[in-house]
Amino acid sequence: MNTQPTRHPAQPAAPARAPLPGRTCPALSRRALLTGTAAGAIGLSLAACGKSKKTDSKTVTVLTHDSFHVSEDLVKAFTSETGYTLKFATFGDAGALVNKLVLAKDAPQGDAVFGIDNTYATRALDQGVIDTSATVTLPKGAEGYVIANTPALAPIDVSDVCLNIDTGYFAGKGLTPPATFEDLAKPEYKGLLVAINPTNSSPGMAWLLATIGHFGAGGFSDYWKQLVACDVRIAEDWTTAYETDFSAGGKGTYPVVVSYASSPSFTVSDDGASSSTSALLDTAFRQVEYAGVLKGAANPEGGKAFVKWMLSKAVQEDIPGQMYMYPVLSDAALPEALTKFGPLSSAPVSVDPKEITAHREEWLNTWTEAVGK
Repeated sequence: MNTQPTRHPAQPAAPARAPLPGRTCPALSRRALLTGTAAGAIGLSLAACGKSKKTDSKTVTVLTHDSFHVSEDLVKAFTSETGYTLKFATFGDAGALVNKLVLAKDAPQGDAVFGIDNTYATRALDQGVIDTSATVTLPKGAEGYVIANTPALAPIDVSDVCLNIDTGYFAGKGLTPPATFEDLAKPEYKGLLVAINPTNSSPGMAWLLATIGHFGAGGFSDYWKQLVACDVRIAEDWTTAYETDFSAGGKGTYPVVVSYASSPSFTVSDDGASSSTSALLDTAFRQVEYAGVLKGAANPEGGKAFVKWMLSKAVQEDIPGQMYMYPVLSDAALPEALTKFGPLSSAPVSVDPKEITAHREEWLNTWTEAVGK
């Protein structure tokens, strides 16, 4: 979604890779506030199904989510160093991207993919859209994020989807800020939370999984019913939730929002000493984004070169500033604002990827019934 965003998005008036990549909403995701980047520079409209596009051996077509951003000088350097020209085609958020890949798996519309996240990774692998023979050497720090022992789906970046609060609101009201999932179901926080529809948004799905991991598959429905009783607002996407409804992100009236752990690094004061928002890290679900070569790609060697490039130190160190995700490269330099105001959770909620694949639709239906959607 992503998603999140300035992933998050670039410097947003409010954060976002949503994206904080896509991680994420189709039009403007968690990271979608970035402009003038590679993904924005080249947009291809590709059919979901049909005959695979013939491509020049020097062209690498990359399918990705709307929140993908890499500095243009690095894209040019890739061409200079490898001889390949990158073209990007975007397909909404991570869920929409995987759906497109599955529909076109017999005639892939590109050579590589970036943006499959850990809520959809096992589906992509089970459907055979990734060339599992096209492996690259993973950097130190990335091995722990490999899904289903398949390093061909290479981990690229990570972030935590969690609740964010408008600290000024709570200080002004003399109200102790919430800190846990359970707090948001208490009467004193009634009408303060804006969540995101998980059927439309990858950050929305990630936070639904956070509640499933915390309360269990048998208990999360009751929790969402409690949130409904406490007048939770459910926005359709990250952009609406953060930039319209959140009191610290736009002109909204909700001081608690589902966003990213990195979002507070967007709301830093001019002197860099403080942030007007903070993340509730005890409500976090870790989102991991992957890249891989598509099975049946017209240019598999070019696709593999793209994956290797995404793991290069130059690109890994570019990711925080462009998508506000954390790179998987353990020794990559990070922006001070990100490390100071947007740290990752030390103990994020987790859900087994295989369980996500097996129960995704069931859980979404249960959520829909619980909130009356």
